[in-house]
Amino acid sequence: MMNQDQVKVKLLAVEDAPLDFSLIFSGKQSRKVNGLYKPESREIIIHNRNFTDDNLLLYTALHEYAHHLHACRRGGKLSSRAHSAEFWAIFHGLLELAEKKKIYRDVFANSTELTELAGFIRKNYLEENGSLVKEMGKHLLRAHELCTAAGARFEDYVDRLLCIPRVAADMAIKMYQYDLDPRVGADNMRFLAGIRNDDDRINAEQALVKGKSPDMVRSGLRDKGEEDPQLRLGKEKQRLERTIASLNRRLEEVNRELEGMDH
Repeated sequence: MMNQDQVKVKLLAVEDAPLDFSLIFSGKQSRKVNGLYKPESREIIIHNRNFTDDNLLLYTALHEYAHHLHACRRGGKLSSRAHSAEFWAIFHGLLELAEKKKIYRDVFANSTELTELAGFIRKNYLEENGSLVKEMGKHLLRAHELCTAAGARFEDYVDRLLCIPRVAADMAIKMYQYDLDPRVGADNMRFLAGIRNDDDRINAEQALVKGKSPDMVRSGLRDKGEEDPQLRLGKEKQRLERTIASLNRRLEEVNRELEGMDH
């Protein structure tokens, strides 16, 4: 089994962190959690007695490291909702990087049964459901035209004859109008239908088809809005200032400890 120093080296090899952190093996077994992250002290604690496999241990370490990177983005602090969409996007990105660098082994790739089952579910349920909702959008659009010709309110048709939420009807129509790829599934198609910019919607759809997680795609859209160079440099300046301040505080602590040893 790897020791705590080896695990930290692997995490940094996956992605460097703007703020330093400690990684500690508790030497204990826990029935509640495999690990935890303390943003105040920037400590990753791994209950290493929970594991008999380095790959499983590394998965937990990457999970907790994602919390640290998330905290780094937010000035060293985390909200009460630690497992946000932003966190999952960071974590999934770390897993992808770790797999590409052969630091973490993709467990799904080694299971033919799981891979085949995923393909079956995608084809027979996600894609099928997406196709049905998209096809419904086609008929709803026709219903809208008929309502207009008859002098009737389409909203009333949806409310009282179909008895479905208006938002669901609008999303289905957009799925058809945008000709969305049903392979991503109905839920992701609803998300895509809500993206107004054509290029953003197409890029997001392609990312989902290629296997990016929904949280990663959503995070990518949010990050796109922050591409202004001045804004990006301003944020980098703030991040560097926080890092320098943190390092200065730590330097003062070390100097005090050294002075105490001299006595």
